[in-house]
Amino acid sequence: MLNTTIRELARFGQSIWLDNINRAMINNGQLSKMIEQGLLGMTSNPTIFEKAISGSADYDEKIEELCHKYESTFDIYDDLTIRDIQDAADMFLPVYQSTKYLDGYVSLEINPKLAYKTQETIEEGKRLYEKVNRPNVMFKVPATREGFDAIEELLSCGINVNTTLIFSLQQYIDTAQAYLRGIKRFIKSGGDASKAYSVASVFISRIDTAVDKMLESSITKVSGQKEDRLKKLMGKAAVANTHLIYARFLDIFSSKEFKKLESKGANIQRVLWGSTSTKNPAYSDIKYVTELIGKNSVNTVPLSTFEAFLDHGQVKEALSDDASWAEDVVLALREIGIDINEVCTKLLREGVIAFENSFISLLQTIGSKQERICPRA
Repeated sequence: MLNTTIRELARFGQSIWLDNINRAMINNGQLSKMIEQGLLGMTSNPTIFEKAISGSADYDEKIEELCHKYESTFDIYDDLTIRDIQDAADMFLPVYQSTKYLDGYVSLEINPKLAYKTQETIEEGKRLYEKVNRPNVMFKVPATREGFDAIEELLSCGINVNTTLIFSLQQYIDTAQAYLRGIKRFIKSGGDASKAYSVASVFISRIDTAVDKMLESSITKVSGQKEDRLKKLMGKAAVANTHLIYARFLDIFSSKEFKKLESKGANIQRVLWGSTSTKNPAYSDIKYVTELIGKNSVNTVPLSTFEAFLDHGQVKEALSDDASWAEDVVLALREIGIDINEVCTKLLREGVIAFENSFISLLQTIGSKQERICPRA
């Protein structure tokens, strides 16, 4: 077994998952190597699949096969993505078993066009759960108002859920409450809560991108001490917001309410840090790993960040229940007219649209290949 910084991080209490999937890494041994280095899981989304399928010929042979089975582009998409998810899940199965179901998960996004449709999300989640048919798969549901009821319902059926597109503290609280309601119902119906797992995926770097842009605009209009004050806030918003969420996570899952569920086998819903690649070259390439190390959490990283942390990462606790400094940052931003909650609301709306657009583009890509490979008479 390789002794790497990724494995050291796992021993500390934080799991590293990969925010990527493609047929090549499944077939050529890359994914197997990363698992040996300590990778403990994997997530996907429509943008990832669109890039994988449009950017290579790796799926063409399978598309040709499916052309003779289906006329619908959606059905071809469904089989293509589920095959990747199933194969990756099979590769992570030993991790799933050795960690006693804590890790080894692969996440599949439910159709993002259903983000604001509760019942349709529930039905699609149940359909995918049956079709994928793997114990170590999580199904991604966005943290929209309509999504919370779907999350509760799926969890109450014993379906593992990755709640995604969380930006704000309130979204996180609503996510945790949906998890607790779902697990209560699952236990009441006789389900084995010890095998039910979920994560709450909090998006990170997009917050700094948005807030830093607002700060840069303000900096051009001031000088002296005011300028220095604004510059000191650059690159602080995302981690501060995340620290507030982490502190609330610790509070919720040490509460009497959860302890009662835990006594019946329930697991904590770990927080997961997503969108952790560094967008600003002025910041460390592992900023959103190093500054977000906390116990009972997951960080899902792109390949470049995984490799960078392997190369020069250091494991040192960065998050705790004391988020007073984070509160100071949020207050300082509010005093100059930047409301984190308003930023998060806008990012959620944009995130749903972005994933929906990627999904549409993905179907168009598959449709174009379908027409080229299997032209209709």
